[in-house]
Amino acid sequence: MNVVIFGVIIRLYNGAAVVCPLCGSRKSRRACPALGHEICAVCCGTNRLVQIACPSDCGYLAASREHPPAAFIRRQQHDLAALVRSMRDLNERQSRIFFLVVTFLVRYEAPELQPLIDADVADAAAALASTFETASRGVIYEHRPASLSAERLANALKALLAEAGQHGGGGFERDAAVVLRRAETAAREATQEDAGNRRAFLDLIGRVIRQQDNEATEAEAPHQIRRVIIP
Repeated sequence: MNVVIFGVIIRLYNGAAVVCPLCGSRKSRRACPALGHEICAVCCGTNRLVQIACPSDCGYLAASREHPPAAFIRRQQHDLAALVRSMRDLNERQSRIFFLVVTFLVRYEAPELQPLIDADVADAAAALASTFETASRGVIYEHRPASLSAERLANALKALLAEAGQHGGGGFERDAAVVLRRAETAAREATQEDAGNRRAFLDLIGRVIRQQDNEATEAEAPHQIRRVIIP
């Protein structure tokens, strides 16, 4: 049921205005095919392909691609510039390891009550980088992060890189350590730049990777996880 008040259409169900379930404050005005209910325009725009797995046939998604707002373009340019800065001076293999790591972070599923934050990424990357650095000098010593969340992530990253390293040839541990230090720095810098968001780095790489996936693999199954081998 719709009610017009001072020229504004407000959707009502059982006499109550419908509030966006994502933000809990603004009015729901857009039917979201991914969530199966209506959300507000702001949440639609800011969470699109980040927290919402938008189907390729969503009209709002198609419209945003054809006519992206200036704010979206600025954010996209900022995201890409930040990643380029993190990858400066990396060689080809290190660049591939970097994308392997950030893609894994985007798709990493943390325990429900312990969501992953940038501090966990930085601590896990730092500990694992130290482990690889000591190993490259012939010393076997496993450095461990302080928090349980970071330790879980470090173990998962270690398994990922161990598999990739089987095909990596000599010097893989040194290259992995370089990449992990870059990831650590990027996570810490993103948190400092956006102090109010404890997932600033994770959100940034999520936007870049999902945008890349969406542009390159629209015909494939959504969110298909690929196994990456480092040659």
